[in-house]
Formats: sequence, structure tokens, C-alpha cells
Amino acid sequence: MKVGFIGLGNVGAKLSGSLLRNGFEVVVRDLNNEAVESLVSLGAQVADSPKEVAQECQVVVTCLPSPVICAEVMEGVDGVLSGLSSGKLWLEMSTTDEAEVRRLGALVEQQGASALDCPVSGGCHRAATGNIAILAGGNREAFEQALPVLSAMGRQILHTGDLGSASLLKVMTNFLATANLVSLSEALVTSAAAGLDLNVTYEAIRISSGNSFVHETESQVMLNGSRDINFTMGLVAKDIGLFDQIAQKHEVPLELSPLLVEIFDDGRQRYGDHEWSPNIVRRLEDATEVEVRAPGFPAQITDDEPEAPGVEIRVPNRP
Repeated sequence: MKVGFIGLGNVGAKLSGSLLRNGFEVVVRDLNNEAVESLVSLGAQVADSPKEVAQECQVVVTCLPSPVICAEVMEGVDGVLSGLSSGKLWLEMSTTDEAEVRRLGALVEQQGASALDCPVSGGCHRAATGNIAILAGGNREAFEQALPVLSAMGRQILHTGDLGSASLLKVMTNFLATANLVSLSEALVTSAAAGLDLNVTYEAIRISSGNSFVHETESQVMLNGSRDINFTMGLVAKDIGLFDQIAQKHEVPLELSPLLVEIFDDGRQRYGDHEWSPNIVRRLEDATEVEVRAPGFPAQITDDEPEAPGVEIRVPNRP
């Protein structure tokens, strides 16, 4: 099966690398020539346009920074839609707006193809090793057709329901991760201000009810000082903005979400959209003149678990 991959950013390059490592023919497309050449060196082929990707491949994956860019790639001159035909699959692996993925999915279906929204979760380090989690929304037949491709890129794959449901759930999980990041920033700065050993603090949180995936990853690069988690404040702002829009649409009177939006708007104004998201802790470091640092933590997170074949996660008591 030949897979086309459009969008070779921090996540996309790693996901397409997993496809190549697992024996798929991969055709890539990106405006960044360096990213393209890196995948070519691993065996990928190159297409000159999104249309060409869709014409050559049975499965087309998009993994792009924003809904606007995805729409351009799908609907533009020589876009994906103009190259799709009956029986093909479009997998949208960006974190995107549920209404937009449904809109584009309807256009895909007009070409006789099928659409799935398949956002990933678990960090770039797990994307690199094929151990990331994948949420997939769309009809069951399309999901089963896509499962071999998804299983090569991720370890745990969950069919979430109709097209758009995965995008909604991804926004929920990113909101929770952001809330955890901000609370960890406050806990670590307060611990440092109180004179606690931050190595001990890290372990105390890790073995306690306060532990989380975010603590075991982002707290480490926070304490190292690199703050490099391959995810920026601008991307966080996009994700929690999507969450806030969903809540407002359904008239949910949230209290925490608007505060998170305010915190990251302030962080972006201070440090820029391209600053790494864990550096949101700097707002408190600057305010208190307390530096959150501890020896022995890595500058970047790597996944030391061996790659394992992906499996579908079955939901208990679900028909």
C-alpha cells in the first residue's frame, strides 16, 4: 500500500518515518525542502503537488499546522481533492476544528473517497518510535481499511465514532494537558520558593497522586532549563482556543478554561508564539525571581520503550 504524507513538521516527519520503517511506500510533500530530503534519505518518494500525492497513493495523510493551511492543501489549485478517486482514504492527523474536518470530509466523499480524522497524542518522542496514541473518527469500514497504516504509526488506536469525534476528543485531551502544565509550573515554582530540593520534589510528585504523563515529560525539560518539548505556546493557544469555542458553543459555563487562555495569551505576548510551551513557567520565575532548575534532567525527552505493533483499543461495554 502506497501512502502519501503531506506535512513534515515536528510530528509529521516522525509519523512518516514510522511508515517507512515499517515497510510502506511513502510519497511526501512539504514546502520545507530540508524536511523532504531527510525523508528521501530514508527511502521516501517526492511529489510535486498535493494533487500528485492523491493520484499516486491509496491513502493520503495531512498533518498541518492549522485548519486554514489544511483547507488550502485540500481545496487549492492542484490540491488533494482534485487528485482523489473512488476507494481512496484521506487521514487528517492535525489537531483541527471538528466542523472543518466534517466539511472537508464531505468534499472527500463527493470524490468517492473516505475520510477519517486521526489526531495523535503522546508527544514527539513517542511519534518518533511508533508508540504514540491515535484517535480515529469516521465510519467503521474506513477505519478498518486504515488500521494497518495507523498501526504502523501508533501503538494504541481508538475508533472514536463518527468523523469529527476524534478531533473533539483531541481538543479535550490537550486542554487537560495544558491545565496540568500550568499547575505543575505553579507547584515547581512554589516548591523552589519554599526551599525544597527540586530533584526530591520531582520524585515526590512522580510517586504520588499528583503524578501525570505531563509531569513525567514536561517537568523534566522544565527542570533541565531547555523547556524543549517540541510544542510551542502558539500551538497551545490554538488548542485551548478550540476547547473554549466548543464550550461556548454548547453554553458550558467554564471557569478554568478562560483563565488558561488568558495565561497563554500573556505568555505569547511576553515570549512569542514560537517559545516552547513549558516556558510558561517563566511568568512565575520572572515574578518571583525564583529559578526552576535541577541537575540530572534531560534537555529533550526520548522514548526508550521498544517499538510495538499498534493495536486497536476496545471500549468496554461499547456495542
